[in-house]
Amino acid sequence: MPADLEVQRGLVIPGHELHETASRAGGPGGQHVNKTSTRVSLRWNVAESGVLTSRQRTRLRRRLASRLTRDGALVVHARTTRSQAQNRRLARERLAETIREALVVPKRRRSTRPTRASRERRLEGKRRRAGVKRRRGPVRGED
Repeated sequence: MPADLEVQRGLVIPGHELHETASRAGGPGGQHVNKTSTRVSLRWNVAESGVLTSRQRTRLRRRLASRLTRDGALVVHARTTRSQAQNRRLARERLAETIREALVVPKRRRSTRPTRASRERRLEGKRRRAGVKRRRGPVRGED
């Protein structure tokens, strides 16, 4: 059973909710890759987790909808290195980072009005640019 995974302060996924499997990674690597199971898949069921509040669960299900399986599980794979232990660590980090990013609540935008000075600067810039373009016309010489 995997160890507990600390996602952020106040949110720790217990080890019994994480399901880890190792399989052959594939790709280049010759004989080594054909006989060792270095790829690590880490599965965590968002829908059935007991550590999430209902608000967190809703946010995760909405933000990670394209990455969740039909039964509501988030699966992360790691196969970068030839070491199963390093891939296990990478998978845990990726899972934690994915959850952290999905739980971020975006700040609400407060509508503001431009200041008088900024409006004047904008209009002055437009006037200056219009003058430049106006002077680009055909040259009228003395006839």
